Amino acid sequence: MSRRPTLLLALALWPLAGWSQSVALSGVAGGKALVVIDGAAPRFLSPGQAHQGVKLVGVQGQSATLEIDGRRQELHVRQAPVSVGGPSGESTGGQRIVLTADGQGHFTPQGQINGRTVQFMVDTGATLVILGETEARRINLRYEQGQRVRVATANGQVQGYQVSLGQVRVGDVQVFEVPGIVLPQAMPYVLLGNSFLTRFQMQRTNDQMTLDRRF
Repeated sequence: MSRRPTLLLALALWPLAGWSQSVALSGVAGGKALVVIDGAAPRFLSPGQAHQGVKLVGVQGQSATLEIDGRRQELHVRQAPVSVGGPSGESTGGQRIVLTADGQGHFTPQGQINGRTVQFMVDTGATLVILGETEARRINLRYEQGQRVRVATANGQVQGYQVSLGQVRVGDVQVFEVPGIVLPQAMPYVLLGNSFLTRFQMQRTNDQMTLDRRF
């Protein structure tokens, strides 16, 4: 009796901006990917095979690379749902973010980077979104593939990595392809800098900050 490969179940949704198609990676087995397209019955795809415009490029361990509408996306088994897509820099979803300051006057909303939950701190003095290496590794950000840069910090010059964050989300507002920097030191927050903030019109009244999406 042949032994069947173990099927690793998960759910990673990919709603595409601009149209209603969604794709879920439900599992991998025997070099194939089990995908769900627009909520239909799961279907196995082999590398190079396509169904309803969704093509499987390859399977690597517990992840699969899919190509949809000419764009590639790597989905992982047991990964939280991610939302990607849309033209570079486009914001989708909601149009307004309303934040309330904490007891120290800081705005520290919870959000997501590439579908992984992070704790932000709004920093209008930061040019880009800034993460520490520990946090970057935790969210599986492949920052080593980014461009090496020298960054001036309070502790002097350090070497960081400039990256493009596929998706940054706060509340129900998300922005795609946001420039960021990964620094070697540990950081208690991810600094939500101007590469995200300048996509919005900012207004502050007492302990409340409102970000309205620019068009």
